Amino acid sequence: MEVKDIFSLLVKEIHSTVFATVDKNGFPHTCVIDLMLCDDSSIYFLTSRGKEFYTRLLNQEYVSLSGMKGNDTLSTVVVSVCGKIRELGGGLVGKVFEQNTYMERIYPNEISRKVLTVFQIYEGEGELFDLRQQPPFRESFSFGGADITQAGYHITNDCRQCGKCVQACPSGCIEEGTPFFIHEENCIHCGTCYEICPFSAVKKKKEEIDRR
Repeated sequence: MEVKDIFSLLVKEIHSTVFATVDKNGFPHTCVIDLMLCDDSSIYFLTSRGKEFYTRLLNQEYVSLSGMKGNDTLSTVVVSVCGKIRELGGGLVGKVFEQNTYMERIYPNEISRKVLTVFQIYEGEGELFDLRQQPPFRESFSFGGADITQAGYHITNDCRQCGKCVQACPSGCIEEGTPFFIHEENCIHCGTCYEICPFSAVKKKKEEIDRR
């Protein structure tokens, strides 16, 4: 999926997401925040200046969020995003209310709306994880010029083709070859292959990057 389509899924179909921020002491906090608007490369959300959430946003200027759609685990698609934020003020509040009319019941008068401010998530990365299909499907993405952080596992030339990883992989994402190959889009990052390989041929991608 293109980033704009993932953002549209987040805003229009998932909408209510869990945000993670940290306070001045470094302790984590979560809260449910509705995503109000999106464009091809950013997401917009709303809060009021009186909330502690607003204070944490100003101190941190970075957020992480996750949202899901589905009736149960195996009918679920999950989107997670982390990125830099900036405060835009009240200029988009009118548009937010036009496209999210339920907000009129929460803030019914113009005076109360004056404390509202819009934030934009303008640069970051994310992941879509789809459990509606088996094996599951995973897709990483970035926006606003950010790089994608490498995660997961790969098999090096130390592989002896013993086949233990293929037998143990819960999602069946390992293909035989020289060396064996992990299909990243179907890998659930459980680490089973990493732990059971008798030749230490399976490496974490981040470990390999850190050595360079």
